[in-house]
Amino acid sequence: MTISNITESNKMFGEEKIGKLLFKFSVPAIISLMVAEMYNMVDSMFLGQAIGANAIGALTIAFPIQRLFFAISMLIAIGASTSVSRSCGDKDFENLKIIIPNAIVLMFITISIIGISIFIFQDKILISLGASKNTFSLAKDYISIILIGVIFQSFTIIASYIITSFGNTKIVLLSTSIGAIFNVIINYFLVNVFSYGVKGAAIATVVSQIIAFIYVLIVFIQLKMSLKFSFKLTLNKAVSVGIVYVGFSTFIIEISDAIVAAILNNLLFSYGGDSAIVTIGLTTRVSMFLFMTVMGISTAMQPIAAYNFGAGNYTRLKEVVKSSIIAVSVSSTFLWAIFMIFSDTFIGLFINDKAIIEQTSKAFRMVIAVFPCIGVYYLSISYCQAINRVKASFKLSIFRQLIVFIPLVYSFVIGLNMGVSGAWLAYPISDVISFITAAIFIRYTYTSLEILERHQIFKLNKIKIRLASIAITAS
Repeated sequence: MTISNITESNKMFGEEKIGKLLFKFSVPAIISLMVAEMYNMVDSMFLGQAIGANAIGALTIAFPIQRLFFAISMLIAIGASTSVSRSCGDKDFENLKIIIPNAIVLMFITISIIGISIFIFQDKILISLGASKNTFSLAKDYISIILIGVIFQSFTIIASYIITSFGNTKIVLLSTSIGAIFNVIINYFLVNVFSYGVKGAAIATVVSQIIAFIYVLIVFIQLKMSLKFSFKLTLNKAVSVGIVYVGFSTFIIEISDAIVAAILNNLLFSYGGDSAIVTIGLTTRVSMFLFMTVMGISTAMQPIAAYNFGAGNYTRLKEVVKSSIIAVSVSSTFLWAIFMIFSDTFIGLFINDKAIIEQTSKAFRMVIAVFPCIGVYYLSISYCQAINRVKASFKLSIFRQLIVFIPLVYSFVIGLNMGVSGAWLAYPISDVISFITAAIFIRYTYTSLEILERHQIFKLNKIKIRLASIAITAS
């Protein structure tokens, strides 16, 4: 891929039909996010059927740790890919040689330090996350092995997002498909055939992550050769801060899931024991299918919006946002209806205990009661990131879970003494509040864009008048 190829490839962001462009980028983005989630999800399916509720509980305890590494990867991936998209829109190709190496080095240093720290203190961490005597040893077996693969998974996510920002959507689709297929196959043999249990599921995840990493590495090396950039174990402070600054909102969204999971694990364990932990885990895993679709469309919109913002094409940028709102609303409503109707079937994929299925199904329906409205919330965060309204995106990213949901949970569960049911009720209420807030933010930033658009038109008209006056004088 040469500079001329990059320029040609990025023309689609500014010229191709928006609906077609969104679809082209949404499908691989959704698959990518789902596969990242499915490592834990597939493990839960196999272990839930083979071992039972304790295995689901153990993986629920491990979930916040996995989410932490995914959140860090997404922080760097979104920050770097948005910077790459803007640089392409500005035709500043030299800046790419600084952004991309910094993103990879930043990932390597951060993931290594955090991974080693968690391995050393994993016993205390698992207990603080709500592990009981029934789930502790299983969770420890799982995490001890999973930590081996976090570097490979992080590189795959970050490199895929960077390559996608150049217009190559196939890389995400292929790398995530490879990882998903191998994870299912290896899980089947290690868990079902050889009965390696939790360790087998963890090994399956790590091996599939390494296989996906190898594929992405080959494509990434080709990009490296074409752009002719080099790696050093040093960081450009300004570029690294810029990556973190832009991607931090995405990090907050992802890490919020981990924080909420940890809080719910500890809070609800005292009300419902291991059964409540299992319900939380199952509800989280099934609802991920819904949330990954919404977040995939939001993620797909981001490089398109960032490119047009960088290019100063504000009219097209507004069209991109409108089309994205329609796409996310229609798709989320369609999926919501399916999952509301067939919730028992989806939950039954993870476990065959009828009592747990019935209990979880009731909780799940309450959790996703107003799901179609939440798409606008996630879209608003990506939109604000794309147009460099970082403070606005940060405020939105912490709003739904940290500012609204957590206080509501404590108020309902403890304050109103509603117990476990109070936690499920907090979800739809926080979703409605978040939707209203996000809609206000989008309207506010739209007004700013309209001002920029009018200013741009004024400048163009001024230039035309000046040119016309020069032509008249010359004649």
